[in-house]
Amino acid sequence: MAETPSTMNPLGFTAPAFELEDVISGQPVNLQKINSDKATVIMFICNHCPFVKHVNEQLVKLARDYIPKGIVFIAISSNDAENYPEDSPEKMQEYAKRLGYPFPYLYDETQEVAKAYDAACTPDFYIFDGDLKCVYRGQLDDSRPSNGLPVTGKDIREALEALLSGNEVNPNQRPSIGCNIKWKN
Repeated sequence: MAETPSTMNPLGFTAPAFELEDVISGQPVNLQKINSDKATVIMFICNHCPFVKHVNEQLVKLARDYIPKGIVFIAISSNDAENYPEDSPEKMQEYAKRLGYPFPYLYDETQEVAKAYDAACTPDFYIFDGDLKCVYRGQLDDSRPSNGLPVTGKDIREALEALLSGNEVNPNQRPSIGCNIKWKN
């Protein structure tokens, strides 16, 4: 597995708008209509990546812990499903239902959303405040499939706790590491 880091763009950028279909419900999801006045977490993930498989259980736990506190979670897969059929919308729906995703799982068929966010890998995480300004981008925590560290969601949890308590999110952030997004030719 090739290890690709997050791009780590400067903090403070506004979340690019999008409307994509949720493969679970079949309904369109518009960022401007679903975002939270507290925080919105956008996760670029996919089905086949071992790095995503490694953290999936924690993603579900994290969302279940913070959705009741008013945080919105959105997962997006931007992979080329033609060359990676496990990442097709049909397989995404099966995967999300099996894992019990409590958040929408959107398919970015044109890959325009991933490009707008400058997403580089799966998983890649972004947290936006109530004004949709980026306050966090990077890793879930220090765990990787090969390092034996427990998956805790520590980095994302610390950022969300800071936002919920009205404090500034620590700007010292580490890139996520994962599989590169599978771009179309």
